[in-house]
Amino acid sequence: MVVDESTDETVDRLFHALADATRRNILHRCVRGELSVSRLAEDYPMSFAAVQKHVAVLERAGLVTKQRRGREQLVRTDPEAIVRARQVLDELETAWRGRVNRMAGLLAEDSGPQDNNPTEGRNR
Repeated sequence: MVVDESTDETVDRLFHALADATRRNILHRCVRGELSVSRLAEDYPMSFAAVQKHVAVLERAGLVTKQRRGREQLVRTDPEAIVRARQVLDELETAWRGRVNRMAGLLAEDSGPQDNNPTEGRNR
């Protein structure tokens, strides 16, 4: 199971990084091609430093890599990290679907055949 193979800390960093709309947008933009941090910062109503912090969170989660080229830092999405994130989500979905199916089975067993005539068996 992928979730078990990843440490809780790794999965926590992944979901923390994906929990923010700006970081998801940065990730989405960098999938199409590498962008400099300064180019990314142009499209957000926040400081350059704030965008750098968002990129750092994505980098710690392993979702993007940064490479210095001259004076610029280029940000690129790591496609393998996206695959790993999808695997974690798939494993969680499988686990929860299994739990829901087991609960449904238990509820079906518990309800058993219903007596359609409530007065049957009573003294009249």
